[in-house]
Amino acid sequence: MKNEMIDIDQLIKETLTQEEAKFYDELDEQSLLGMVGGLFKTRNRWIIIMMFIVNIAVFGVFIYCLIQFLNTDNTNELIKWGLGGLFCVLITSMLKLYSWMQMDKNALLREIKRLELQISSLAGKVS
Repeated sequence: MKNEMIDIDQLIKETLTQEEAKFYDELDEQSLLGMVGGLFKTRNRWIIIMMFIVNIAVFGVFIYCLIQFLNTDNTNELIKWGLGGLFCVLITSMLKLYSWMQMDKNALLREIKRLELQISSLAGKVS
């Protein structure tokens, strides 16, 4: 199966122009760091930047809550600092989840573009 995929990719690259082949190569799978870097190349990069800033701030608040939680002996304060830390972890989790969904969306868009390029290549070959 993998051999057939390589053959199909090679066939598609042969039918493309040099510029289209370069674009096709850019659509290949990215590493995790490449996917994270891809978040900052979209139109909504300002939202991603704000989310990372908020995420760092919330992590700092979490560390503060954790230190206060460990330094107190009063049960009411333990509950208060524990809930504060839990809330910070929830915020961080939601922001990370949004980032992962955006990375998945970018990967899907890249695959759709790849399919469009393959279809147009094959359509050009048929006609």
